[in-house]
Amino acid sequence: MIIRTTQKKGISITKITGQELPKEVEKNVAGVAAMELLKNTTSAYGFEIEIHKKIKPGSGIGSSAASAAGAVYGINELLGKPFGLTKLVEFAMKGEALASGAAHADNVAPALFGGFTLVRSYHPLDVIPINTPSELYATVVHPQIEVKTADSRSVLKQNIPLKKAIVQWGNLAGLISGLYTEDYDLISRSLHDEIVEPLRSLLIPGFNQVKEVTIKAGALGCGISGSGPSIFALCKGLNSAKKVGEAMSTIYENYGVDYDVHISKINTKGIKQINN
Repeated sequence: MIIRTTQKKGISITKITGQELPKEVEKNVAGVAAMELLKNTTSAYGFEIEIHKKIKPGSGIGSSAASAAGAVYGINELLGKPFGLTKLVEFAMKGEALASGAAHADNVAPALFGGFTLVRSYHPLDVIPINTPSELYATVVHPQIEVKTADSRSVLKQNIPLKKAIVQWGNLAGLISGLYTEDYDLISRSLHDEIVEPLRSLLIPGFNQVKEVTIKAGALGCGISGSGPSIFALCKGLNSAKKVGEAMSTIYENYGVDYDVHISKINTKGIKQINN
């Protein structure tokens, strides 16, 4: 994203490449997030935004969060950094509300803070950065089908049986402990979703096969990335992450579905300014 100050107050979106997205500020997640930030300033300037979109909307890898986080981060930099990261998350959440119907911090918090984050509370917002083990990699396969966040939310149940909740809480606690202690076996044992995955996985062709082959290929664990259809695996080391990516590819080759595979070490720094 490229963001510039303008003499005219307000927000304008001047250019979008990569994806077909609206330039109308109130219909674009970056515009909505940016406007929320401006409501909380007395800036004498306005801002224009260019969006060069390399993450497909509806992919499950944080497309809307990238735009919302990028907008508020860039404007905050140009204003001289009056807002801390937690406040920027609040502004970016307004963009997420436009995209999914819910103002959540699932993606904008780690995008802004970097690495893993725990959203302990929304009222008030309390985001806790969590340690990232040094050898941890993520492998993500993105089959070229669209699962809208709003649709994937609609399949979730409003009530959770206590027994399932207890299992989920235990796995969450185990995952956080494993991340802090860099215990890869504990991370692996804790990467089990008792509540959301059984419902959302039905919307993703090949999910069960992908999960099976990734575990056999050496992944610590596997699950749905965001609202899907992307599927992630966490791995110890780059070689393991590459093997898992190859295993994921075989499933969608057989399905005849176009796909992308992304392999990356966990980014602990989050969003950043690129100096050309």
